[in-house]
Amino acid sequence: MPETQGSGSLPGILARIVETKHQELAHLRERRRALEDAVDAAPPVRDFAAALRGTGDVALIAECKRRSPGAGEIRPGLDPAALTRGYEEAGAAALSVLTDESYFGGSLEDLRTVRGATSIPILRKDFTVDPLHVVEARGAGADAVLLIVRILSDRLLAELLAEGRGLGMSILVEAHDAVEVQRAVDAGADIVGINNRDLATFTTDLDTTLRLLEDLPRCVVVVSESGIRTPGDVVRLGRGGVDAILVGETLLRAEDPAAAAASLCGHAKTAVH
Repeated sequence: MPETQGSGSLPGILARIVETKHQELAHLRERRRALEDAVDAAPPVRDFAAALRGTGDVALIAECKRRSPGAGEIRPGLDPAALTRGYEEAGAAALSVLTDESYFGGSLEDLRTVRGATSIPILRKDFTVDPLHVVEARGAGADAVLLIVRILSDRLLAELLAEGRGLGMSILVEAHDAVEVQRAVDAGADIVGINNRDLATFTTDLDTTLRLLEDLPRCVVVVSESGIRTPGDVVRLGRGGVDAILVGETLLRAEDPAAAAASLCGHAKTAVH
């Protein structure tokens, strides 16, 4: 079994999610051949990293998420195709699709649906703890995967980065503090997501991103995640040198998610971190 961080060092809900992912791996390994065949049949990779670097504006990664352990149901009756088409038309540079079923109510079928409905790159957002998760993501049409530093050993982080890059995918490596940022950089991450939410307390603070920017090389694409609610937040992050934002709940709770997405697009990045 690949080595993850010790569950004792993780907040309760995160430890349970990681344990569930390991339990699911037994079934996934039985399907290894089918997963590899799906990669061969998958549509070409769309360049997620290039989409985030594409303009002088702060790029929006808009999320498709049904629920979460902390927030419960977020958007009952969500239509993934209609939602993400609206995001694309509003100016989103890329999409994030939650595929965890047990805790977030998502699925790979959601990802496949979004892939067929849109033309911009798609991040599979899940709790990736094994190379087969990366293979599974590519086979379902994902262009990028999320790796959460906190739940991975250095060895496994490097292995998963190599697996994704070998499949032509982009890798968003998520960190929350200075130690995790350094681990991401040491592993060779070229896209680093800074999660403004403390997974132990579930509080959010945009200053988390602005503080940690200083620890990242200029060649790294920086994505700010969680707690981004207003155009003013985007302007503030852009002035700090953030390249992109990942926004979910703010959009999903809006009466018109596409209009909410449009309000977060088109804000210039006015500084280089």
